Amino acid sequence: MPKITFIGAGSFGFTRKLVRDVLTFPSLENSTISLMDIDPVKLDYIGQAVNRIVREGNYPATVETTTSREEALTGADYVIVTILAGAIDVWQYDILIPQKYGIDTNIGDTRGPSGIFRAMRTVPVMLDIARDMERLCPDAVMLNYTNPMVMNCRAIQSQTKIVTTGLCHSVQGTAEMLAGWIGAPMDEISYVCAGINHMAWYLEYSWNGEDAYPLIRKAITERPEVYNEEQVRNEMYLHLDYYPTESSGHHSEYNPWFRKRPDLIEKYCTHGTGWNPGESAYVLKRYREREANWSEAITEWLNDPAPLDLERGHEYAAYIINALEGGTPFKYNGNTLNNGLIDNLPQGSCVEVPVWASKDGLEAVRVGALPPSVALLTGVNAQIEELAIEGILTGDPRKIFQAIAHDPLSSAVLSLAEIRQMVDEMLEQNRDYLPTFKHFRVEGDRPMRLLTQEMVAAD
Repeated sequence: MPKITFIGAGSFGFTRKLVRDVLTFPSLENSTISLMDIDPVKLDYIGQAVNRIVREGNYPATVETTTSREEALTGADYVIVTILAGAIDVWQYDILIPQKYGIDTNIGDTRGPSGIFRAMRTVPVMLDIARDMERLCPDAVMLNYTNPMVMNCRAIQSQTKIVTTGLCHSVQGTAEMLAGWIGAPMDEISYVCAGINHMAWYLEYSWNGEDAYPLIRKAITERPEVYNEEQVRNEMYLHLDYYPTESSGHHSEYNPWFRKRPDLIEKYCTHGTGWNPGESAYVLKRYREREANWSEAITEWLNDPAPLDLERGHEYAAYIINALEGGTPFKYNGNTLNNGLIDNLPQGSCVEVPVWASKDGLEAVRVGALPPSVALLTGVNAQIEELAIEGILTGDPRKIFQAIAHDPLSSAVLSLAEIRQMVDEMLEQNRDYLPTFKHFRVEGDRPMRLLTQEMVAAD
């Protein structure tokens, strides 16, 4: 009878789906589901939703809601984290300030200046949760869905003793997409995928044991509707020879090739990014719409007289918990420290590799070396995130600047002096939300002059 705690349970869609999946396993149907959120209104709604799932599924589960993290964590066996540190009025500047400097962001929750500043606010909260777990449920497993995945997991796994695995749906989602393109049933597909979160690569992708990459290439090059579904990722595959995880909207931010000029954004990022329309700062538009309509949407779901669809979905968390409880062993792609798992990424960094979950625990699979064509970009981003984490943990704004200075998109658009000015502005904007930082300007040997448009033109 495990206790499964959700921190950030007010994430209505995500929590609802994960609870539904958990309760479909006989070994988990009598779990205690502890829902914790700092917003009592959203907590009440998700409590009603989970109780409806329990009622319609006729499950013997127990549901509890609380705004107390200590109460939720006490005695927990599994802790699922889906938080957002700061409302839209805080994190919107992760998008808007870089946009002012010419860095056109689409999603902004993983890497680059927007992802690093999100990590600066989020990592301290994640560490607080993990340290509470060390005190209240030291043997519990944390299943983290909170972005930026790499930096959050890297901090927790290096600074605490809590067993943590970082989970993202991009690996299985992309695998299913590729299978659909070549007409293959998913149960006949096998693959090896590794790298870092949102930048892992299918090192092998097979259909009934045969290499399926020639079929994927044929679909992309001969069927315009396939090419146009994921223009950025398809271009990356056609030129680098391995298909990347995560959407084109995300990937367009992680490299220097697609968002550094308006004409490139129009060509590659506006019409073919898959799950979103690809316009600048799409995430701001999406979240503003969600915040304006969430209460109405939830009420409609709660009052819908149609029976709920309680069929199990494909998110990893429920399968992992079932395996750890002694059910069927489960292989997934998880985020863990690189202790000899990928040879040509920084040792000790956070990587995304195959992991086996079973009653014996979590065991990551050694992959070896990434192919050179994709190791270069992946390695740069991994090193940037290592430097950013060092800056966050030590409260050093200069390391934050230096990490962003090497970001592929930022460095393709701006000079070092311009990046430094942008980082100073972002630090000042976030002053009240950065508990690990005492200084809010990038300090160096030479003072940086503030660049006006006239100075930039003169230079």
